[in-house]
Amino acid sequence: MHKFLASIKKESLQLLRDPGGLIILFLMPVILVVTITLIQDSTFKSVSGNTIDILLVDNDKGRLSAEIQKNFNEISFLNPVSKIKDVRITEKEASRLVASGKYQLAVVIPEGLTSDLDTQIEKNINKILEEFEGTEDTAKVEAVQEKLSHKVVKLYFDPITQETFRSSVIFSVDKLIASIETKSIYQAFEKELGESESLQSFNRDQFVKYEQINPSLSGEDNLPNSVQHNIPAWTLFAIFFMIIPLSLNLVHEKGQGTFMRLQTTPVNYLTIIGGKGFVFLFVSLVQFTLILLIGVYLFPKLGLPNLEISGYIGLLYLVALSAGLAAVGLGVLLGTLFNTHEQTAPFCAVLIIILAAIGGVWVPVFVMPKTMQIVAKISPLNWGLEGFYDCFLRKGSFIDILPEIGLLIGFFISTIVIAIIYYEKKKAV
Repeated sequence: MHKFLASIKKESLQLLRDPGGLIILFLMPVILVVTITLIQDSTFKSVSGNTIDILLVDNDKGRLSAEIQKNFNEISFLNPVSKIKDVRITEKEASRLVASGKYQLAVVIPEGLTSDLDTQIEKNINKILEEFEGTEDTAKVEAVQEKLSHKVVKLYFDPITQETFRSSVIFSVDKLIASIETKSIYQAFEKELGESESLQSFNRDQFVKYEQINPSLSGEDNLPNSVQHNIPAWTLFAIFFMIIPLSLNLVHEKGQGTFMRLQTTPVNYLTIIGGKGFVFLFVSLVQFTLILLIGVYLFPKLGLPNLEISGYIGLLYLVALSAGLAAVGLGVLLGTLFNTHEQTAPFCAVLIIILAAIGGVWVPVFVMPKTMQIVAKISPLNWGLEGFYDCFLRKGSFIDILPEIGLLIGFFISTIVIAIIYYEKKKAV
């Protein structure tokens, strides 16, 4: 025990004597989490929280286009612009403005939309009524059909717009057009059949509606926000980023001869790496605590959602501890395998980025191709991320996070065992 405590003291003093390294270890995660969350909070609610100016070109100038413009004004995240400097926008000008990136979207209402839609509806209603009466005029219906063609509402998108925004806009426009078309059909029936009491009392309210439900393992309805998504992901990235200074620490001691002198003392390799691992594990928990405090107290002052951790703080620290152990194990293994800074630093940096990328830190695993979803399961960052999500988003219990904790601790034990075996074999040679 005395040797282990001495090893911890040595590593603590070595870390405290490097203020630049301490700043990197603690300031980097804070800047990373705050910056990414501020950026992604806008993206997270871009379709519902922000208003986006769009161009609206009205080539129809009829009843339907007026109805479309009115409904566009009621869509919370879109602000239609029909004129620039009191001059009506043409389709060509709208295309140029979108292509140049000044606007993300332009909607072009086709010419003759109102008249052709009214004619199409009238034709369909006449056909139905004539079929009921048994007086269908086939030639008349075919003549009307020949002169009508489908109307296309054009949507010009800026090439940089994300697919989620495109899908949301297309869905909103399609729903809007369908609603107006249905309303026009009702009005046409009233015109043909007369304003009878049966038609006036007809219920035109939308019959099928939807309700968004966000179930959790605890049974609560939980609506996730950008903070709950970003803090787990980028905290894990910061914890595993620790493998760079840890592995470089081991390599540095090899280069300076410190490690050789330690080998001459009656201290085994497990005690040496145990002291390093304990200090860096403590650093990872301090990092996690600092980020939690920022999420709870600083983020609301920056206009971000509050981080809710009440009732799950113990489970969160359990996941953080397990993730810290996994990072320590990986750092020790890499520091044992490599002998130079030139080998260690770039390999560790690239490895962290790869593990983060396939683990779901940057892109959610469920949107990845099937092959990558399988590959993601081998990343310790994915295990830690799922554990945090079970706490932050799914409101799970200890049993729910047990598989992820088991994988992380198993990874820690495996990497430490491999490091010791490699060290002993190399020492024997």
